[in-house]
Amino acid sequence: MADTLEPMPDDWSRALAVVAHPDDMEFGSSGAVAAWTASGKSVAYVLVTHGEAGIDSMSPAESAKVRADEQLASARIVGAAPVEFLDHPDGSVEHGLPLRRDIAAAIRRHRPELVITCNHHDRAIGGGWNMADHRNTGRAVLDAVGDAGNRWIFPDLELEPWAGVRYVAIASSPVPTHAADVGGHLDSAVASVEAHAAYLAALGPRFADVRGPLTGYLTATGARAGLESAVPFELLVR
Repeated sequence: MADTLEPMPDDWSRALAVVAHPDDMEFGSSGAVAAWTASGKSVAYVLVTHGEAGIDSMSPAESAKVRADEQLASARIVGAAPVEFLDHPDGSVEHGLPLRRDIAAAIRRHRPELVITCNHHDRAIGGGWNMADHRNTGRAVLDAVGDAGNRWIFPDLELEPWAGVRYVAIASSPVPTHAADVGGHLDSAVASVEAHAAYLAALGPRFADVRGPLTGYLTATGARAGLESAVPFELLVR
C-alpha cells in the first residue's frame, strides 16, 4: 500500500456508482459524492440488491423496503440521482452473464466517464476475507465496463454502446492509490450514513456513533494526500 495518495482526476462530468447493497457507498465514499455533486458533477447510483438479507429481525420483504427507502434518503443528502435497484438476491450475488448484462445496460443508459464500485479483491481493508457480494459485484463491474463498449456483447439490450468510461474507482480497496478531497463535506458524509438508521440499529451498539470513526477514517486518508480529509480509492485508468 502506497504511503501517499494521488489526487483523483477531475476531468469528468458524469459518474455511475454500482455497488452491492444499500449503505455500501455511505461507509466512506459518499463524502466524495457530496463534494462532486456540489461542484456540478452528476453521480447516479445503481444498487445490485435491495439489501433484504441485512437485518436479522426483519423479513426480507420488509427489510428490502426499509433499506431501499433509507438508500434513497441517503442519496438525496449527497445529491446523487437517480438511484436504481437491479433486484439481484442479497447474499447470493453471482458474477456471471446476468449481472454483467444488467450492469452493462446501466452503463449504456447513464454513459458515465467515471464508474465507482466496491472492493473486488479477495481481502477487505484490514486483511479479513471480503464478502462474496462485494467481490462478485466489483468484478462484474470491471467486466461490464468493457462489455458496455462492445455493440456485439448483449446486443439484445438495444442500447447504443458506451466506451466512454475513462476511470474506474474501487471504494474500500485494501490497496488505494488516489484520494478525493471531501473538505467541507464531512457533515453530509455523516448524515448520509445516519440515514441508514434501521440498518445501523440492527448492527448494534458499536455503530451508535458514526461521526467519530468516519471522521478519523477521512482525516487519516487526508493526511496521506496532503488534505484535511479525503476518501481513498483504487483508481484504474482505461
